[in-house]
Amino acid sequence: MIGINEAFSPSYARARVKFLEGAAAAGMAIRSYEHPLKGREGETLAMDVALDGPADAQALLIVSSACHGAEGFCGSGVQVHATHDEPWREHARQAGVAVLYIHALNPYGFSHLRRVTNENVDLNRNFQDFSQPLPVNAAYAALHPLLLPAEWPPTAENDAAIADWIAHHDMPAFQSAVTQGQHQFNDGMFFGGTAPTWSNRTLREVLRTYGSKAQRLGWIDLHTGLGPSGLGERIFACRDDAAALQRARAWWGGNGQTPITSIYDGSSTSALLTGLMWISAYEECPQAEYTGMALEYGTEPIPEVIAALRGDHWLHLHPQAPAELQTAIKQRLLKAFYTDTDTWRGQIVSQARQALFQAVDGLSGKVA
Repeated sequence: MIGINEAFSPSYARARVKFLEGAAAAGMAIRSYEHPLKGREGETLAMDVALDGPADAQALLIVSSACHGAEGFCGSGVQVHATHDEPWREHARQAGVAVLYIHALNPYGFSHLRRVTNENVDLNRNFQDFSQPLPVNAAYAALHPLLLPAEWPPTAENDAAIADWIAHHDMPAFQSAVTQGQHQFNDGMFFGGTAPTWSNRTLREVLRTYGSKAQRLGWIDLHTGLGPSGLGERIFACRDDAAALQRARAWWGGNGQTPITSIYDGSSTSALLTGLMWISAYEECPQAEYTGMALEYGTEPIPEVIAALRGDHWLHLHPQAPAELQTAIKQRLLKAFYTDTDTWRGQIVSQARQALFQAVDGLSGKVA
């Protein structure tokens, strides 16, 4: 088995090589969906898919990374480790569960150290019905000019204005206003888009191709940036459905483990969101009973994560910023989504591995 630290990579380009090598060595069926743009190092970008198990399996577990590009350093490490983890692979085989690894849902953001896609879209706010009126986030509209000021770092006046808004509304309201998504400002933060992105369209093709035979579908989507450092919050990732929540809690929340939280009842550190990626499971694989969760690992405190994202969006609007400032902004962003320590990486893999085993037991009927 590969060492935990060896499974993680310092760049998208290296992460992709490790994933493809691991999947190939394991004999998985691999397919790459090439992105139209190039990466930060001029490399090919792709959403790479590897299937471990039969294509017609009745039970399918999806394990995905880099929905939010810069979060891919974590998710890729988990996936690479899993491709080398023979006890885990044997557990899935014996249970009759095929595993579909989707590496780099948003390869552009992963490579270019951005959370968003090349369209400046938050992929996990982009799965809307664009034939209907889109949600309006009035609170974000009021904050937009403060969040992306004319200069960076922000002035004392800008800091004071945001602090005043928080004082009058509180920090949870600020987090919700900023992160819940918006469709009015295409240069803004957490922009959900006005049309499906390349990643949206490509993921749907992947689900139709690999998920059409499954009768039971599980999904673990790997994220970072919310909660206490190293703790993997298990966030319910289905419709607001009591039966699905009961399944998710039975699979992942029992025996004294980290409880399943939900954006619907306010128990999650995440705000209530719309346009979430996993809605595609219902739409593209309607024959399957779907159960999913987002495994969200903590890194830095939420105010720091938002500040890092503000800096990155400011830089996107000011590409001629001095090189030293550009480097500082990107380093801060990376730190917000990836903690480069052996301890943190060990926490990530151990919790993910447990969740993988639990998902297979749930999909195979061992857990009611």
